[in-house]
Amino acid sequence: MVEEIRKPVKEGQRLISIDALRGFDMFWIIGGDALAIKLLSQSDWKYAGRLKEQFEHVAWEGFRFYDLIFPLFLFLLGCVIPFSLEKFHGNPTQAVGRVLKRTGMLLILALLYNDILQFQFSTMRYAGVLQRLAICYGICSLLYLFVPQRGRVIASAAILLGYWAVMVWIPVPGGVAGDLSPAGNLSGYIDRTYLPGRILKDYYGFGDNEGILSTIPAIVTGLLGVFAGEWLRSQRGPAEKCFGLAAAGLVLLVVGTIWGQFFPVIKNLWTSSFVLVAGGYSLLLLSLFYALLDWMQWRWWGWFWVVIGSNAILIYMIREIIDFTKISKYFLGGIASWSGPWQGVVIQAGSLAAMWLLLYWLYRRKIFLRA
Repeated sequence: MVEEIRKPVKEGQRLISIDALRGFDMFWIIGGDALAIKLLSQSDWKYAGRLKEQFEHVAWEGFRFYDLIFPLFLFLLGCVIPFSLEKFHGNPTQAVGRVLKRTGMLLILALLYNDILQFQFSTMRYAGVLQRLAICYGICSLLYLFVPQRGRVIASAAILLGYWAVMVWIPVPGGVAGDLSPAGNLSGYIDRTYLPGRILKDYYGFGDNEGILSTIPAIVTGLLGVFAGEWLRSQRGPAEKCFGLAAAGLVLLVVGTIWGQFFPVIKNLWTSSFVLVAGGYSLLLLSLFYALLDWMQWRWWGWFWVVIGSNAILIYMIREIIDFTKISKYFLGGIASWSGPWQGVVIQAGSLAAMWLLLYWLYRRKIFLRA
């Protein structure tokens, strides 16, 4: 297994760094965040409380580590587009067919994830993570196929500036222009008015955090990934690729932070400043993973993450079907009962181990859900 990951990257081959970074990202989604919180809750370290906050979403305005998880996944989805569509070069009809097929598959998985088989259509949630991934993947792929890079850069800028203008200058009925509060923003109003079914209110309350209007700037998050993928596929040397990604990431962080003084960084609204800040951190992480795994080829440490990243969509889905916590309690319940205040840590670690072992079994047999 480790030997396979240590092999040099061939021309046109998927980069280990992308799969590993995707696995790193998915680790926190499937329960790594809960494990970190449980570990830090048992720590007497004076900074444990502040670090624990990084594994929870910010209430509204601002940015924490956990606010990066979804945009990073979307960024990486865009990053693989230049690689996955490379083999269709010169055959646009086949390429479009591939894009539509994958978009449709993601939408089907999204509806299954949201319990469409229960047939409770009036109370079902129609928005969601997979839905946003599907929409952004489809649009970013078509733009990549039919719009030159310069045109996509202009489109990205137009989307971010246009979204800023719409959110700041158009008031909701009975409200005032520029109200970006949870109850008064335009995106939330559109979700409450036009989005069918149930609106997710766990984080936000007045709109869906993967709602209609906020999906538009999310397209730019995917396009930033496309630009990064094109950069990595170029004929530049590894050092130039690495430092180019890092430099671009720093520029986006600075611009996004400055813009955030006028158009706040708000994940639930996917504000333009949030796109740039999240994109900046995504580029910096990709630069780091690329430097260590694909440039320096220190691939032994990426093995754990690659196993997760190679089947990220599958584990995202299957954890809703299989109770891995119950499996953990079955095998580790006795050890957990002897561990006192560390009981929650043992069970959570066991749940993650069960998921990873399943993914490892699938990886060894080359079984992947390529949605």
